[in-house]
Amino acid sequence: MRVLIKGAGVAGLTAAFELASRGAAVTVVEIGPSLGGNASWFAGGMLAPWCERESAEQPVLDLGRDAADWWEAATPGQVTRAGTLVVAAPRDAGELERFASRAGGHRRVDEDEIALLEPDLAGRFRRGLLFPDEAHLDPRQAMAALHDRLAAIGVEFRFGVDARQVSGFDRRIDCTGMAALDDQLRGVRGEMLILHTPDVSLSRPVRLLHPRFPLYVVPRTGHRFMVGATMIESQSTGPVTARSMIELLSAACALHPAFGEAGIIETGASVRPAFPDNLPRVEAHGGTVVVNGLYRHGFLLAPAMARLAAEIVFSHDKPEELAHETHRQRQSA
Repeated sequence: MRVLIKGAGVAGLTAAFELASRGAAVTVVEIGPSLGGNASWFAGGMLAPWCERESAEQPVLDLGRDAADWWEAATPGQVTRAGTLVVAAPRDAGELERFASRAGGHRRVDEDEIALLEPDLAGRFRRGLLFPDEAHLDPRQAMAALHDRLAAIGVEFRFGVDARQVSGFDRRIDCTGMAALDDQLRGVRGEMLILHTPDVSLSRPVRLLHPRFPLYVVPRTGHRFMVGATMIESQSTGPVTARSMIELLSAACALHPAFGEAGIIETGASVRPAFPDNLPRVEAHGGTVVVNGLYRHGFLLAPAMARLAAEIVFSHDKPEELAHETHRQRQSA
């Protein structure tokens, strides 16, 4: 079976891997000139289904709990399994309790254990939550590694090509996100900073809870840190706003004052596609399977969506269904 995949973001790359692993001859077409530059490029890379359950529906946990295993198998060496640490200032203890009540998979940690887990946060927080089974990766390195593995197993990549000009395939997988022009999709803008400071070391993603502006800091190599949190109902792709910059930096400094002296080595904003229920969908329309609506859970949910897409491609019928409904039915079967 010859399959054309439109889009080389995380949805397209994971779908390519699942299809190629099942024996399909896969071609990935990307209108951009090279890998990157899309919403996936600006992601946090947190494989944190239990943390996300605090604000997301149960299917996000159900579909995302195996994501770290998938990424580790597909891109060996890219996944760091150190869990997630959630902390709050003493005045925001209520936020920590609210988070704990909505999210499972954690245990409570006190000031002494926080210092053992993250020595640079010693004495800064009295209580926290550790999600030991969560993981993280660097999205750009993981995408590059997955691209290289796909190329090595025979997947063809065509960059700078409009998929409408390509023919001769048995099935198509549309993984183009906002470019799919689905009337049900809305854009959710996310903004991020990458800071560099040798004065802070973190072993795992740290989430700082705040009633107005929660923050996450994800460690990268070379004392770099991805800082993010914004979720703005907007399809604007413009630069990070001054307000967001101030809030992100203020929250980072609240986590550790040394971030006030950090170098800002990159800022970025992307628009993530979301359906009204904030859950992804895998749908079949004739010979095309559409994967979309990953919202803020791209790296977490893309493997499960890719498996569903591959199953649909290799089935003889043409189902059209919500991915989370498919999962629910299988769980109850």
